[in-house]
Amino acid sequence: MAAAAADDARGAAARLEAIWRDGGPAQWLLRPLALLHAALVGLRRALYRAGLRRRERLPVPVIVVGNRVAGGAGKTPVTIALVQALRQAGRRPGIVSRGHGRSHTGTIREVQPADTAADSGDEPLLMRRRTGAPVVVGRDRAAAARELLARHPDTDVIVCDDGLQHLRLARDIEIVVFDERGAGNGWLLPAGPLREPVDAPPAGRVQLVVLNTDRTEPPPGAPPGERSRRQLGRPVPLADWWRGTPSDTALTDEAAWAALRGRRLLASAGTGQPARFFDALRAHGLEIDTLALDDHHDHMTLPWPASATEVLVTEKDAVKLDPARLAAERPGLQVQVVPLELQLPAALIAAVLQALPAR
Repeated sequence: MAAAAADDARGAAARLEAIWRDGGPAQWLLRPLALLHAALVGLRRALYRAGLRRRERLPVPVIVVGNRVAGGAGKTPVTIALVQALRQAGRRPGIVSRGHGRSHTGTIREVQPADTAADSGDEPLLMRRRTGAPVVVGRDRAAAARELLARHPDTDVIVCDDGLQHLRLARDIEIVVFDERGAGNGWLLPAGPLREPVDAPPAGRVQLVVLNTDRTEPPPGAPPGERSRRQLGRPVPLADWWRGTPSDTALTDEAAWAALRGRRLLASAGTGQPARFFDALRAHGLEIDTLALDDHHDHMTLPWPASATEVLVTEKDAVKLDPARLAAERPGLQVQVVPLELQLPAALIAAVLQALPAR
């Protein structure tokens, strides 16, 4: 039943994206709702600007990473790369996030490395494992940030993952992420993919734009920004990834990818843009069958066909795949984790560090 519901959700999302892309009568019928959405977004922002709705200011600077377009534009990889850059610069960042997909969404929780995705959400758990920085999840980002500061008083900057529209949390810097879709057809939901207008004024002192795309042409409708560099890291066996063991350093990157060519592989992705993962694997010369899952797929039931012998997954999916469970349920199945390595441009990191108040 859960699988059928997921299939229905993917089908509905695909139909809506087709309407955004192709236009036609259905898109025209949705435009009045999009105009209403735009009016409500504008009214909400105006209430905050006028002080009729209160922003909560924290005692440390806040950086919010988010996107204007619905779906996965790469916010979490940007957050991970940003936190790593801040730590390298001598800052002590902490992360707050909503924790989408966790069981108790109304509670505030500090993420621990041994948590399950049901406890904390898949992306917060991944951020905790990848950065080592403290991560607190909660629907109310300001309350989550207060909890983080109470538990880790040495924290000197808060990074909020996916909080661009959470205006109650005052911020110093906004980082807006666009991928190759840009602004889509330029319309707000439900007639288009935008959560808010592309030219919405910044809610903080500084607004920076990251373009997560490998294409040479600029994303359509997106404002000018700094281009990130994305590449896949070499695959790591699932059990090694969970232990934090690096991949086989005796092999060069090219040899590691060459070892997978000519084999029967299934690539599985429960992300906002699974095709991006599949295309990147093909760019390394792999011949793959693909399985696109719904975003944040819980993997409570293993989704792969019985014929699969080798599976490649994203890190976002790996946090929900206990190696001991797989060994018991599917003995002999080889699962490898393919990490995404994102490098932020030096100019953007410099702009962030310059905009942060002195400690």
